[in-house]
Amino acid sequence: MNIPLVFWLVPIASVCALGMAWFFFKQMMKEDEGTPRMKEIAEYVRRGAMAYLKQQYRVVLIVFIVLAIIFAFMAYVLHWQNPWVPFAFLTGGFFSGLAGFFGMKTATYASARTANAARQSMDGGLKIAFRSGAVMGLTVVGLGLLDIAIWFLVLNYFYQGDSLALITITTTMLTFGMGASTQALFARVGGGIYTKAADVGADIVGKVEADIPEDDPRNPATIADNVGDNVGDVAGMGADLYESYCGSILSTAALGAVAFAMVPEMQLRAVIAPMLIASVGVFLSIFGIYLVKTKEGATMKNLLKSLSLGTNVSAILIAIATFIILYLLKIDNWLGLSFSVISGLLAGVIIGQATEYYTSHSYKPTQKISEAGLTGSATVIIKGIGTGMISTCIPVLTIGVAIILSYLFANGFDLSMSSSSLSHGLYGIGIAAVGMLSTLGITLATDAYGPIADNAGGNAEMSELGEEVRHRTDALDALGNTTAATGKGFAIGSAALTALALLASYIEEVKIAMERSHIELTNLKGEIITAANATIPDFMNFFQVNLMNPRVLVGAFIGAMAAFLFCGLTMEAVGRAAQKMVEEVRRQFKEIAGILEGTGTPDYKRCVEISTRAAQHEMIFPSLLAIAIPIVVGVLLGVAGVLGLLVGGLSCGFTLAVFMANAGGAWDNAKKMVEEGNFGGKGSFAHKATIVGDTVGDPFKDTSGPSLNILIKLMSMVSIVMAGLTVAFI
Repeated sequence: MNIPLVFWLVPIASVCALGMAWFFFKQMMKEDEGTPRMKEIAEYVRRGAMAYLKQQYRVVLIVFIVLAIIFAFMAYVLHWQNPWVPFAFLTGGFFSGLAGFFGMKTATYASARTANAARQSMDGGLKIAFRSGAVMGLTVVGLGLLDIAIWFLVLNYFYQGDSLALITITTTMLTFGMGASTQALFARVGGGIYTKAADVGADIVGKVEADIPEDDPRNPATIADNVGDNVGDVAGMGADLYESYCGSILSTAALGAVAFAMVPEMQLRAVIAPMLIASVGVFLSIFGIYLVKTKEGATMKNLLKSLSLGTNVSAILIAIATFIILYLLKIDNWLGLSFSVISGLLAGVIIGQATEYYTSHSYKPTQKISEAGLTGSATVIIKGIGTGMISTCIPVLTIGVAIILSYLFANGFDLSMSSSSLSHGLYGIGIAAVGMLSTLGITLATDAYGPIADNAGGNAEMSELGEEVRHRTDALDALGNTTAATGKGFAIGSAALTALALLASYIEEVKIAMERSHIELTNLKGEIITAANATIPDFMNFFQVNLMNPRVLVGAFIGAMAAFLFCGLTMEAVGRAAQKMVEEVRRQFKEIAGILEGTGTPDYKRCVEISTRAAQHEMIFPSLLAIAIPIVVGVLLGVAGVLGLLVGGLSCGFTLAVFMANAGGAWDNAKKMVEEGNFGGKGSFAHKATIVGDTVGDPFKDTSGPSLNILIKLMSMVSIVMAGLTVAFI
């Protein structure tokens, strides 16, 4: 088919995003890194982060080679898959890892420069940290659009003339989503275990037992803690949202190919529409980045407003641009589809605001957790768990409303549940996910900003820069805790919409696998038809996908269980790694003379090694389990069981992830509030109680919680890629 001229906006946007990322990186590198001591600390962190990432990539490479060989066997020997699948899988993993690598490299160079800029002004520190975070955001969207554009052009060349070309192309491209998901899960789980083992160890022995400040250079686990912020919250988050971004665009493109299959000239426009919306979002994200600035003496609310200005203006402009894009493409019901995009955008904004309310110490929920510290650790933990549970209501209801509205807007409020109505409605849900992620360039910048600001605070403390500088970096760090929590809520919200769109894509992939295996089915009229001609109601009826089918129910239970099992495994992994870290820090305090007096030198390298070894060992089983569960369910329970699994995993995983991310964020900022002088301030009884709450919340918000959104999407992606295997057991 002829590629329309407007499609070339996609590769142009990707090049612009990568160009601006390079520009911001070079700008940041021109800034002064500070005193010799600041440079020394930054170099420690850089070396540790790069050493860890290289080791992780070696492990992940082995997994990828094994999986690629399996996919090649399925494609070329058993003919269960498209022959492009192994290559698409590898490129998805490569670009996902590359996005995390570039983001982390930038963050490790930016933290000392942020601390040094904070010696002069709050605004200087904010700009460096935020624009360095923007390198991550723009790299993710740039690489994502580049990968999509290349694969679309290549597959279009090879499938010209095929009657099912666009359906085949888009479902094949979904495969690189599995590669991205697999890489993201290893990055998130491994990075999360690394950072929280160091963080918990540093807090328990340093702040609680030895009564020394956070990031004190006397604490042997401090460097490992700072390294962990980069490998978990930067490299892990970048790989995670790269996959969400690509997954939302590709699943929507696949749904568009099906929804408009009967109108060929409209079908191509529906496929490229999500790509174009994302491309315009790149330019608007860059515009929003330049709006972020603040003034000296800014309060937490002032700082939040500074970041909100950039993200909200970008969101409003992409909403307006969507109407123009869909109108110019002349897609049927362009007005309704535009409102579907608005539904996704508004859902993202509401979830972000709700997360901010429940996690920022500018508001009552977190303030009450700080106050609970006056009566001890137990009440802090109880209050935090309760707050986290209550905080799930708004995101869940918001996503529910967004799903219904985007579905109804897209199908013209057709309630008939016909095949056409379902297809168009599901396309609307997919494009709502694209809307939520369309300004990822700036929303991810606010998230990546967090660990940069945190490391800047650590550098300021370890370099003994003075109370005024530390006050500024503490304010930037507290803002980072809130933006990180908001980013996690945003990521899981987009994952929910994307995973729902992937459910429909799974159905289409099963139909293609059945067609490839020449398996026919019976339609609602009792007629024998080919899978390609089956409607969604025909498909659901043939496989008995209903709540009375025990396979669906068992699959749903397994999906819900998988979310808890995965969280339990990762929480225990953090616990085991943290125990080793605590023992090591205690040993050094006891055996190395003069550490606490400031005359001895801690063995930072040993703590970095402990976190690295623990992360590499502990991340493998949970990650492989996430891949294995959909395969086993597909073989044993069939298509109906897999659909139940995906629904159960989505509904339970989404709610659990919001709970864990918000509870962890609230505990962290409750501690920050006490450290600012409230309820007794640093060293008080309330301070030690909130530190315990923070250590409990660490794996909640930085390991298990954020990994769940990858689990949800990875199970969907694995199910899609393994559809041929599932069909073979029909």
